[in-house]
Amino acid sequence: MNTIKCGDSRELLKTVADESVQSIYFDPPFNSKRNYYLTPDNKLGFKDKFDSDDDYISLIEPMLIEMKRALKKDGSLFFHISADQMFIPHLLCNKHFKKVQPIFWKRSRSKNNVKSKLGACTDVIFWCSKVAKPKFNMVYQPLDEYYSENSYKNKDERGFYALGHIVYTKTQRTKKPERLYSIEHNGVTYAPENGWRMSEEDLRGMIADNRIHFPQKASANPYKKIYKHESLGKPSTDVWDDIHSIAMGSEARVYPTQKPLALLDRIIKMSSDEGDIVLDPVAGSGTTGVAAKKLKRSFILFDMNPEAVILCKERTQEVSNGF
Repeated sequence: MNTIKCGDSRELLKTVADESVQSIYFDPPFNSKRNYYLTPDNKLGFKDKFDSDDDYISLIEPMLIEMKRALKKDGSLFFHISADQMFIPHLLCNKHFKKVQPIFWKRSRSKNNVKSKLGACTDVIFWCSKVAKPKFNMVYQPLDEYYSENSYKNKDERGFYALGHIVYTKTQRTKKPERLYSIEHNGVTYAPENGWRMSEEDLRGMIADNRIHFPQKASANPYKKIYKHESLGKPSTDVWDDIHSIAMGSEARVYPTQKPLALLDRIIKMSSDEGDIVLDPVAGSGTTGVAAKKLKRSFILFDMNPEAVILCKERTQEVSNGF
């Protein structure tokens, strides 16, 4: 069931059940020392100004504590902050979570028209979890020229292909005894010491379909063929430079700090499954709810601004589940 509430998130978060949320997107004030306006008539939306670092921490840390409580053991929290204000959030994340990995979002390619400093075009999203290996679904970025040229070097009658591992390396080993089998191909027997990454049935099926690359050296391991024309893209890294900000015209802006739908789509896909609950305690325009609903997740949205809450309701109501 989806929930949208107006109020102080520090209090509203206390109403969320323990370990009930799979994914949290946290996009609080950045302490950017500026005001944000909701409407063209200069009506003040909110002030992003704090008298001291202690004041900023007093807002953020209680929310982090409550979000950690509400997060499932294998859940993820994504703390979004500008690069120039990342240091306090980084310290707080490391204080309260076991795993903290920064994701660098290159949100714009704007030219630097200021001669006294470097142009700011990057935000940081700290991916936090209570365990070392949270739930993770691989997400993909568009193939770039460098990746294509250096990965898809091999070619057969189907086209160019890259090589994918099907054998466990020395630092890994299968936990399934049935994966310790051997196969023979062109007089060579392959029986990897640490096992195969797929079942014998699946492997033999791929061999029959010519989807396994056998090396010229009999001592080397075979690989699966990953065809360029079938590729989902480049497995995502911790640098996201393929999603543009609202300011660059990626979609219509309806809120001053609105984030692109593609950004929330990626975050939710990589950290949750259909039917899971997604939480955004500083929801703003409600993009988290829109993305969650499109991806068949449930959502919980909080915001202290009544106009923002109205916007959240309007935008999520316009979305049909899964569309």
